Amino acid sequence: MVKAVTSFGRSGLYDWLIQRVSAVVLTAYTVFLVVYLLTNPQLTYAQWSGLFALTSMRIFSFMTLLSLGAHTWIGLWSVSTDYIKPMGYRFVFQMLTGTAMFAYTVWGIQLLWGL
Repeated sequence: MVKAVTSFGRSGLYDWLIQRVSAVVLTAYTVFLVVYLLTNPQLTYAQWSGLFALTSMRIFSFMTLLSLGAHTWIGLWSVSTDYIKPMGYRFVFQMLTGTAMFAYTVWGIQLLWGL
């Protein structure tokens, strides 16, 4: 019987899937913004503000923000478990990165939804 020793009992497949889905969302958002900026060379603040006032754009941005947080957490968790061997240092690193990721996500939500 194989016992999971990482990811708090989840399988690596779960992390792999989140990593791939979040990468697709991040790529789609980046491509959308690049195309939007290239097709609107004389972009004004009113147009930009109007774009982000759309509920669909807010939802897309929210999905991207959550994808960025999940992608970052899984990536940094994987790197830290591979390269930071002392348990104390790894715990501190993961605690700091998790706290920063959470704070940035909450801050992004506040900016996005104007809370």
